[in-house]
Amino acid sequence: MSEKSEILDAVDSVIAPSSMMGMPFLVIFLLAVFVSLLVIFPKIYLQSQIYYKSRDIAVLKREYNTLREENAIVKNEVETIRFKNQILDTLF
Repeated sequence: MSEKSEILDAVDSVIAPSSMMGMPFLVIFLLAVFVSLLVIFPKIYLQSQIYYKSRDIAVLKREYNTLREENAIVKNEVETIRFKNQILDTLF
């Protein structure tokens, strides 16, 4: 009987190898997933926040440049009106 059990054990180990996916493997796997999520989610959050802030900054910069150009145009118009006013004052 011992030869028979030895042969069956040998065949059993070849046909259905003992898996290392028991409870310790599951715990280690879940712990690894949890740690990786703790590392990945803050990075994703920070990247999205940086993206949205940079979009806001780009909008504000565009508005600033537009207002600066409008200011230059208004200053030019004021200077033109002032010049006309000075010339008209000297003519009369």
